[in-house]
Amino acid sequence: MRVLLVEDDPMIGKSVQQGLRQDGHTVDWVRESRAAELALATTSYEMLLLDLGLPGKSGLELLAQLRRAAHRIPVLVITARDSVADRILGLDSGADDYLVKPFDLDELGARMRAVLRRHAGRADPVIALGNLRMNPATHELTQNGQPVVLSAREFALLQALLEQPGVPLSRARLEERLYGWGEEVESNAVEVYIHSLRRKLGAECIRNIRGVGYLVPASP
Repeated sequence: MRVLLVEDDPMIGKSVQQGLRQDGHTVDWVRESRAAELALATTSYEMLLLDLGLPGKSGLELLAQLRRAAHRIPVLVITARDSVADRILGLDSGADDYLVKPFDLDELGARMRAVLRRHAGRADPVIALGNLRMNPATHELTQNGQPVVLSAREFALLQALLEQPGVPLSRARLEERLYGWGEEVESNAVEVYIHSLRRKLGAECIRNIRGVGYLVPASP
């Protein structure tokens, strides 16, 4: 998934960004609320990781502002504020979950997946469609019960499509999912990954809607 990390501590920000990237996520990192507002206005994200103790406008103010504007992005607060009152305030202000520093990166990943499942309205950690079974926690994919080996970006692209079966996603939207700021995007990168996935899973697993984008059929 593509994640926006808002964290002013350089050591924590770098550690979280690197850890999540190693886990296959695309992570853009900013250090204050104004930059976060600009990023959210110009880029589509699947999740916001939000520190509360930010310079200028606080993370809590940014969160309240997003919810007043009916912004539905999942928000996971990561903060050193560990009192019960702080947790209640964060959750009642619109956070989907609240994680106190210091935390384990594996727990952060698990909480992120749980938040996304709730937003998608599903309880099962496995994404299932037709003969495909995808486990985002373990980065495993099976087809007809047989494991299929995918690269990190092939996995991320297929996950984006499986999360919205029957809905075409444009090449630009898929590029946003796969590449963060400063990463070079080759002009035919999405097509290369699509070709590889079709070769591994079958030509009909991903369809091209001319002039619109790519989709996985809702009923393969």
